[in-house]
Amino acid sequence: MSGLRYVYAVCRPFGAALQSQLAGVAGDPPRLLAHGDLVAVVSHVPEADFSEEALRAHLEDLDWLAGTARAHQQVIDALTAVTTPLPLRLATVFRDDSGVRVMMEERRESFLRTLDRLDGRVEWGVKVYVEAGSEGAAEQAEPAPKPASGRDYLRQRRQRTRANEDLWNRAERFATRLHETLSARADDARLHAPQNPGLSGAAGRNVLNAAYLVRRDVSEEFVETVDGTKDDSPGIRVELTGPWAAYSFAGEESPDKGEGS
Repeated sequence: MSGLRYVYAVCRPFGAALQSQLAGVAGDPPRLLAHGDLVAVVSHVPEADFSEEALRAHLEDLDWLAGTARAHQQVIDALTAVTTPLPLRLATVFRDDSGVRVMMEERRESFLRTLDRLDGRVEWGVKVYVEAGSEGAAEQAEPAPKPASGRDYLRQRRQRTRANEDLWNRAERFATRLHETLSARADDARLHAPQNPGLSGAAGRNVLNAAYLVRRDVSEEFVETVDGTKDDSPGIRVELTGPWAAYSFAGEESPDKGEGS
């Protein structure tokens, strides 16, 4: 089949088979391209959609991007079930198999170091939110009387502001303690910027947006630790996602645990 080579991930050689019905980007099943002690997971994609010029145009098409990202993620998820992949960026494309092999040769040492660090580990995501509608919850539970004057109105405003500040401060303290606890149970951690609710669609204000690199054999304990905190603080919501391939830790260099990226 002609076309460009789309590269999903680089792995060490592994014996398990991928899902037989697995479709990759543009519908082409992924295959393994070996080079020495590394394997690239690749599929064919049409040049009409994945040339440099075509990709620039597609970056403005959110539906196309979403479909490509879903297909990319399906392949990464299938790999994560059978090995430890080093995911590459969305729409990493080469002219042919030879180009992929040259890339693996040039980056071999970096890939091997990172794969050693990620071996047997997965990524878990943890987010903490101040739940929508929780700010000023005490006032909402017992509605304040209609202000009789401007002074009453200002007093009620100050009370609501203090309640909101108290909840926000409590959520930040909760998130800090949780991050410290989870970091101690992980091999590495990343603090990402809080999500914009207008873009993420998640309810509430995001206080903590973190990723943790956790060994598979202690992942159950890690999940139980997160689950055990979910009812610790009213008005605060904890969300756990994973296990994922270690996207947040795929770079060669690894900052100290707990530092943001």
